[in-house]
Amino acid sequence: MTIHKEGYTSIALTVLFVFVTNALINYYLPQVTWFVWLWYLVSLFLFITVLQFFRNPVVSLTLGENQIICPADGKVVVIEEAQENEYFKDKRLQISVFMSPINVHVNRNPISGIVKFFKYHPGKYLVAWDPKSSTDNERTTVVVENSNGVPVLFRQIAGALARRIVWYVKEGDQVEQGKEFGFIKFGSRVDVFLPVGTQVNVNLGDKVKGGVTVLATLS
Repeated sequence: MTIHKEGYTSIALTVLFVFVTNALINYYLPQVTWFVWLWYLVSLFLFITVLQFFRNPVVSLTLGENQIICPADGKVVVIEEAQENEYFKDKRLQISVFMSPINVHVNRNPISGIVKFFKYHPGKYLVAWDPKSSTDNERTTVVVENSNGVPVLFRQIAGALARRIVWYVKEGDQVEQGKEFGFIKFGSRVDVFLPVGTQVNVNLGDKVKGGVTVLATLS
């Protein structure tokens, strides 16, 4: 288990906050023993919570040219045909994974190929399960075309807690299945858009693991 590089600043600020507040409480309220110990416990809980947000466990990747690998840890909340108007401008099979604050927040490429399209959209911070979050929230859109010429679109979507999306790809990049393409701080949602008729290998409500679970199989 390691800590993701995106967490270094947040963890450092948390440690500074914990140190300063504990020092002030011990200086001004040393006689209020119950409150001092309560704040010790609150500080420990806060530190552990932030630390687990940025954990980056070792993953045994699932690889397969025709397999769509889950881009994030979380829960499957959408499996449906939907109109995709940003890039394809037609109907696609949408699979969405909700990332809670306790999930690993690393985002991984669902397929290998060339990045044909990338765009960042500033936006709102609606709760990630709101249907409008896909079009109104802060988000990125990535389209990767595999070696068979099949394009797959995946979208990072910020939520009510996640206020910063990080990405590591740009148009023209060659990306590898299972490798990191980004990170969403404190959870949110990832949408994947596939050709209609693609075989789905998961069900609504399934808990899935980024880089491991096979979401679907291309024909």
